[in-house]
Parts: sequence; structure tokens; C-alpha cells
Amino acid sequence: MSLLSVEGVTLRFGGLTAVEAVSFTVEAGSITAVIGPNGAGKTSLFNVVTGLYPPSAGQVRLDGRGLIAQADLASWLRWAVVGVATGLGCTVAVNLPDWWDAAINAFAGREPFPWGEAAAALGARLAPTAWNLVPLIAGFAVGLAGAWQAWQRSRCSSERCFRAGIARTFQNIRLFRGMTCSDNLMIALAGAGRLRGAGPLGALLRTPRFRRVEASARAEAGRLLTLVGLAAVADGAAGSLPYGHQRRLEIARALAGCPRLLLLDEPAAGMNESESAALMQLIRRIRDEGTTVLLIEHDMSVVMGISDRVVVLEYGRKIAEGTPAEVRRDPRVIAAYLGDTPAEPA
Repeated sequence: MSLLSVEGVTLRFGGLTAVEAVSFTVEAGSITAVIGPNGAGKTSLFNVVTGLYPPSAGQVRLDGRGLIAQADLASWLRWAVVGVATGLGCTVAVNLPDWWDAAINAFAGREPFPWGEAAAALGARLAPTAWNLVPLIAGFAVGLAGAWQAWQRSRCSSERCFRAGIARTFQNIRLFRGMTCSDNLMIALAGAGRLRGAGPLGALLRTPRFRRVEASARAEAGRLLTLVGLAAVADGAAGSLPYGHQRRLEIARALAGCPRLLLLDEPAAGMNESESAALMQLIRRIRDEGTTVLLIEHDMSVVMGISDRVVVLEYGRKIAEGTPAEVRRDPRVIAAYLGDTPAEPA
């Protein structure tokens, strides 16, 4: 059963196409690798899947549910309403003093008040003129642009993807280096909503309810540190850890939200052979505990050793997909990435 479906995803930055019509699926409970030369569009594809970039075309589905909201008539109507309302507001703000003078102040002191004449004077002022139309058009343009930007941000957001069950790591380690490993995970757990229930006042007063919630989160942080093999350094500063351990801590932090799909962006980068072997065991353990894994990796011993499926990109296009054995034999992959001698499985 497919957990993730990437359907014809294209990502453009102006005239540059970073990803072009890429489609593939990731089966639940599997480990899938995305490989390709530098600049092939791998991280850009990850950024679409995790909601950092809205795609220029295509759809991403998790369990059949589309993660990218599509434009429809209701969306266009909402943009138009916001634009019209902003334009009318600008027009009123610019012209209100003049309208008030024409319709009210000009007839002040007359008894009875000539409502008919005042309405006619106001109507004359409301007739389409440059003084009326310029703020109306400018306000409409500003309102429409703002509505478009708000919709673009909401249609494919990191928060939306995270709530759906997708978490990731990045190429560059992004830990709170001066904090302990345990506190790094507590922050991640708080961001995932695992400290909710006591409220800000409870946190300030450290009520019994808050202490129970905090103890539960501490226990979960300890479990995650044990999972990645860092329980012994839970109280050590994250920045003092060896490079390979920092990578493990970042993976633990990504797991704090209990994702169904974990994306790892070059997790073995900078690791030696023994660290890479230990990382492979960790990724298998994560998969065995029920989290599907999609990873980008340049280390072919890691890719061929743990992957169930491999997707190969070149210049933003998918050129091959299959099992590690099938990909290793594909002439296009050999020419584009692996070289003349494919790497042997670990």
C-alpha cells in the first residue's frame, strides 16, 4: 500500500526548473532512497513534499489525501472579495473628508435638513473620476496580491505536512548546541504538542498537572534518546557531541512528532565507515518500529544496503526507479551517477 504518492511534481524558480514532472510512490513500512548528482533536484523535491515550497504543478498525497490545496472557484471568489473590500476601503479612506463636506457640512444650519439635496451632492461626488478610481484600483490590486500570497502560503505549508504525519532532517545540522540533548528533544516535543494540557499558567506555577505532562514528555525524550543510542549523553551539551551523534540527535528530534513518514536529507554525510554502518542499523530500527523512511544519500553503500526502492534524478527529471539491484544495472544510472563500477552492497 502506498503511503506517499508524488504525482507529476514540477518546481520552477522563475525560468529555472528544479524538478520536472517527477512521479513515484513510497510503500508503507519501506525504505526508499532518492539519489542523483549534485543539482539533480533532490532537496528541492524534499522541500515540496514537506511543504517548504508550493509546487508549480503536480500533487503530493499521503494516504491518498492531497497535501497541496488546489485552486478552485471558491478560492478565486475569496481573493476577489478581499480585493474589492480593500479597494473600497482605500477609496473611502481617501475621499471621506471630501464626501462629508459635500453632503453634510455644505448644508449645515438649514432647517429642515435637505436630505434629498445632500444625497444628490454625495452622488455627484461618487461618480467615477480619477480621484475615485485610482484608490479603488490600487486598493483592489493590493488586496488581491495579499490574498494570493496568503493562499499560496496556506495551500502547501510545513505545518500542514507535519500535522499530516511528515517529519524531516536537513543537510545542515540544526540543533540547539548550547542545550542538553534531553532539552533539545523537550523543545521538539513541545513543538509537536506533547506538552499541551496544563496551559501557560500551569507551566508558570508548575501545577501537579503540568508536572505530570512534563514527566511524560521527559520519559518520551528518554525513549527517543535510547532508540538512537544517546541515552548515556542525555544531559550533555548537544554541541559537544561527535558529528555522528549530532546526526542521531537530529533524527531523534524529527521523531518527536511520531511521524508516519520520515525524510532524511543526506544523513550519512561526513560519516566514516563505522558511523555509516551504525546509521544503517538505526534507520532499519526506525522502519521496524513503524515509520516509513524516504532518504537522500550519496553514500552508495548505505543506499544499496538498506533501500527497498531507489529513485534516480538527473537535472530535475526521474531517469530510473526500481530495486537497488535494478538501479545498479541501469545504463542511464551508471552514466549519470554511479560511474563505471557500481558500488557493492554493504
